[in-house]
Amino acid sequence: MSKLSIPVGISNFEKIRNGGFYYIDKTGLIAELVRSSAEVTLITRPRRFGKTLGMSMLESFFDIRKDSKKLFDGLEISHQKNLCEKWMNQWPVVFLSLKNVDGIHFSDAYQQLVYEISLLYQQHDNLLKSTALSDRDKFLFKQLQERQAGKTDIMRSLQFLTRLLEQHYGKKVILLIDEYDVPIAKANSHGYYNEMMDVIKGLMQALKDNPSLHFAVITGCLKIAKESIFTGTNNFVSDTITNSRLNEYFGFVQHEVDQLLLSADFTDKASAMKEWYDGYHFGTFDVYCPWDVMNYLLELQRNPQASPVSYWKNTSDNAIIRSFIDYAGSSITKKLETLMAGGSILQRVDENLTYDYLHSSEDNLWSLLYLTGYLTKAQTTMDTDELPPGMMELKIPNAEIKEIFETTVVRWFDESAKTWNRKTLFDAIWSGDCDRITQELTALLRRTISYHDYREDFYHAFLAGIFTGAGYMVDSNKEHGEGRSDVVLYDSINGRVAVFEAKYTKALENLSSACDSALQQMNEKMYAKEYEDDYDQIFCYGISFFKKRCLVKKVL
Repeated sequence: MSKLSIPVGISNFEKIRNGGFYYIDKTGLIAELVRSSAEVTLITRPRRFGKTLGMSMLESFFDIRKDSKKLFDGLEISHQKNLCEKWMNQWPVVFLSLKNVDGIHFSDAYQQLVYEISLLYQQHDNLLKSTALSDRDKFLFKQLQERQAGKTDIMRSLQFLTRLLEQHYGKKVILLIDEYDVPIAKANSHGYYNEMMDVIKGLMQALKDNPSLHFAVITGCLKIAKESIFTGTNNFVSDTITNSRLNEYFGFVQHEVDQLLLSADFTDKASAMKEWYDGYHFGTFDVYCPWDVMNYLLELQRNPQASPVSYWKNTSDNAIIRSFIDYAGSSITKKLETLMAGGSILQRVDENLTYDYLHSSEDNLWSLLYLTGYLTKAQTTMDTDELPPGMMELKIPNAEIKEIFETTVVRWFDESAKTWNRKTLFDAIWSGDCDRITQELTALLRRTISYHDYREDFYHAFLAGIFTGAGYMVDSNKEHGEGRSDVVLYDSINGRVAVFEAKYTKALENLSSACDSALQQMNEKMYAKEYEDDYDQIFCYGISFFKKRCLVKKVL
């Protein structure tokens, strides 16, 4: 078995190449960018799709301070000799990543930005010895480097640095800004959106009528169009997940994953890899999430029997789904159920969102799920021309994201159920009122979001969630007699217990017979017998479910 060095968590191109890590060649991006007439290119992709590594690769290729020929030997771009002679290590480069700019308060996040600017200026420390710079410029440079500059100077620090670099090298500057919208997204979450927007707009002045700028590449998750961040930029091009021009350079395409699995001797895992981590449709490309592919491959090298798991599960970005569910009305609930059952929905999608208006409409929330990778464009036989303007057919891309939706829905239900008024339900359970139990459970069912397409495990989780947190002890899948009941509810103080056996049916007309089947099972397997010595009252209920309807009967 071939042991590969898998670069999980490494987004530095030089470290990957010098360290002998496996690298999937994305250097064709360089040729695409230099042949473009765009002065500013904005590339928006979901998180974890290789944007930072791509930007690091661009820095290594263009930066005049580096000698990168060895790094690019054997890669696609190295075969374009004329392009390499003209562009490789021939230009001053400014590379700033904003992905770590965060804070509960604006002052905290702003200081994080000041820190990143300071690091950037330290990387260009050689300018302090330049004879092309004035003493005044060097004084301000030093202030920015030592985190002593004022807010206005911070906001104009990129524009200032590009001017100094052009003066020193006599060449225009390539500007690379990675994850430009992370500070804005964080600010929106923490309540200082306007203050952060003001700062980011100031930084982006480096893109507008800047005589020192050769071209700029900006990456992010959303294209913030209504905030005038990019208004006024010359030859501005936005490349989103609906375009096809650059999509093969962010994420892994099929032949790249096939070669990776072949190199690692894990071709038998191809179907699992595809089911869990493929399914993103960007433009005309079918794309795997590189973060997941590399994580799973690393795990396989440790344990060849490892099953796929969700590598997005514990990321803070998943709060998007939770906020979406909290917002959910009946129309959203129905669409979520369709998606989690493997279906697709028609939805209006707007790529020009602003973070402060994300929750202002249902359309914005669906658009956000699409742009952040939780939904993707469905591949269907439907002609695009058949869709109404602005509409898109959406689906959940793969098993990993489906699991995240399900986990989030379960957590939401468990937390929400505890806040619902269940007194009438419990009164009915302890009085043996089957009609009232049926009414109350049906009403609660209609407040849920179904996953697993109404299978038995959904209803089992529903019952357990409804009964939990109400002051009673709850047992799930309790073994007793000759079988195993679904849920047992104990009221030890009052000496009573309720045992529930659930069935589900695929036809409404079978609701009563399914309920009778549950009662028969409880009798035959003597579910009640073990409680006779310890409890004064024993209630045995059979419940049958059909979608969001139920019927309750009790053992007489």
